[in-house]
Amino acid sequence: MEIKQMVVGVMEVFCYIVVCEKTGECVVIDPAGDEEKIFAEIRNSGLSLKYIVNTHGHADHTCGNAKMKALTGAPIVMHALDDEFFRRPENVAWAKQMGFDPSPPADLAVEDGYILKFGELEMEFIHTPGHTPGSCCLKVDNNLFTGDTLFVGAVGR
Repeated sequence: MEIKQMVVGVMEVFCYIVVCEKTGECVVIDPAGDEEKIFAEIRNSGLSLKYIVNTHGHADHTCGNAKMKALTGAPIVMHALDDEFFRRPENVAWAKQMGFDPSPPADLAVEDGYILKFGELEMEFIHTPGHTPGSCCLKVDNNLFTGDTLFVGAVGR
C-alpha cells in the first residue's frame, strides 16, 4: 500500500490517495479542491480511481466531489447520515454561500462497519459522530484516516 498526502483547497484540507500497489487501484479521500492537481497525480502515476470517499459531509471536505466524479467516473462514498443531512436545501445553500461546490449525492451511502474493497485492500468505515452526524474514520491496514475527528496538534470539534 502507498499513501499520498496532498494539501488542497482554500481550507488547506488533507486529501489522501490510497493505492493498492499490486493492482494500481486507488481511492481518494476528501478531495476538497484542486481537483485537477489530484487527477494529474492519479493519471501521471498510472492509477485507476475506484472510489471518491469522504470522512464527513462538510463542504470543505466534499467540494471537489462533483469535479472528481466528472473527471474519473468514480462513485462517491460517504456515511448515510451525512449524505442525507448535507443534501438538505439549507445545507446546500450554505455551501454555495461559502463559495463551495456542493457534492452530488453519494452513489454508495454506508453505515458503521462497512468494508469497501479496492484492489487487494479493504477500507473499514468506523462511525465517529460528533463533528457531523455521519463523521467516520477510515481504517486501511494499520492506518486511520480521521478527517476532522482529530486535528493536527489539537482535538477534533
